[in-house]
Amino acid sequence: MEITGRLVADAAVRNIEGDRTVTNFRVAVNRKYVSGGEQREDTTFIDCAYWRSDAVAPYLTKGLLVQLFGHISARPWVNRDGEPMASLNFYTNEIRLLSASRKADAVKAKNKKDRKNQAAQGN
Repeated sequence: MEITGRLVADAAVRNIEGDRTVTNFRVAVNRKYVSGGEQREDTTFIDCAYWRSDAVAPYLTKGLLVQLFGHISARPWVNRDGEPMASLNFYTNEIRLLSASRKADAVKAKNKKDRKNQAAQGN
């Protein structure tokens, strides 16, 4: 399955069982349609998990447009008030960065500068 959306916050990395990590992030997927002659838009928020590598986390910043491949599931849960709720969870196998956010551009520039400095120092 494929979804395309924008990150609503920076990604977070969590350590699981010692040496395993998961990168968690949330995307907003917009759907535009016409109803009663008026342009409308619905937004669906999807919680995502990426288990393959946490190296991508610095690039997954708020506002970034991403295309994700993986599978989706619905998870029922009960909130603090005892009300039944549900969330959509996307288990991501592949991430494509479609448009860079300013923060991601800054991270890329810093990494490039660090690599140049290391090369100049012979590291």
